[in-house]
Amino acid sequence: MHQFNKKEKLFNLKGIALGNPVLEFATDFNSRAEFFWSHGLISDSTYKLFTTSCNYSRYVSEYYRGNVSPICSRVMGQVSTETSRFVDKYDVTLDVCISSVLSQSKILTTEQVGDTIDVCVEDETVNYLNRQDVQKALHARLVGVHKWAVCSSVLDYELLDLEIPTITIVGRLVKAGIPVMVYSGDQDSVIPLTGSRKLVNQLAEELGLKTTVPYRVWFEGQQVGGWTQAYGNILSFATIRGASHEAPFSQPERSLVLFKAFLEGRPLPEAF
Repeated sequence: MHQFNKKEKLFNLKGIALGNPVLEFATDFNSRAEFFWSHGLISDSTYKLFTTSCNYSRYVSEYYRGNVSPICSRVMGQVSTETSRFVDKYDVTLDVCISSVLSQSKILTTEQVGDTIDVCVEDETVNYLNRQDVQKALHARLVGVHKWAVCSSVLDYELLDLEIPTITIVGRLVKAGIPVMVYSGDQDSVIPLTGSRKLVNQLAEELGLKTTVPYRVWFEGQQVGGWTQAYGNILSFATIRGASHEAPFSQPERSLVLFKAFLEGRPLPEAF
């Protein structure tokens, strides 16, 4: 969009917000080990293996190339055993859905379901969108598949593209005067906040941006919504407390406060 605008002004691009994004393959993926360890999901000895013998970026790289080494296979087997197949890696503290236990390795007792978060919403959405009356009402057709699913093999993703850094693109956008916010649900172990925070801070240093909002809490209502830091009034980082990889799923109110503040070009609330 930015490159096209140089030739023909068409897009009125005011800013970009990125939620739990892969900005740099090694930094983001290797943050998983510290996240697991700091949240008590793996032991000290496994943390050492996961950061020395085979880190996560190496494992993913080998896996996508179809050539997983014996050491990485052993380390990941240990990590998987300790983290448990009954923990949702996209939100390590959120309960999981009992109806998915066989297909997605998740488990939940009915007594654990909270009043505000429907942890079975994905299953319910899939069932809803596969109803013929719903598909007819939406004028939706199944093309290349027999059943609607969140992910399918119709789109052929080039998985190794994950290794291409996108933090450089973020830098070019910021230098072009386009505000960028990177935010993280802080319970996501897939793309942990620690990697995103480190990359944003490094980018600010490279661009010579000074801290304009020191690292501080922000509020939603009378509760802490998360933490934030801003650089040069054009680049910012924020966390959403208690949120998953898809932040609005588990923290809709806090996500809305963050989204509205970004749209309005104002700082996140520092008081209630």
